[in-house]
Amino acid sequence: MNITRTSIFTNITRTLDLPVTQEQINNYANGTLLQNAFPNLSPDDREFIKSGVTGEEWNELFGHMEE
Repeated sequence: MNITRTSIFTNITRTLDLPVTQEQINNYANGTLLQNAFPNLSPDDREFIKSGVTGEEWNELFGHMEE
């Protein structure tokens, strides 16, 4: 599913094709914790849904972080 978000840091809008369902999106919108709503996504992909920040953008701004 295509997910479009605007980065909270750079105000750049991006769209990623992520393996999520409408049910997962609805659960998150209704208060399910991010990691519980999207257990199949990587931390980078969950961060994108939450803040619009991609893993690449995060690394450029803050350096690479260990998982």
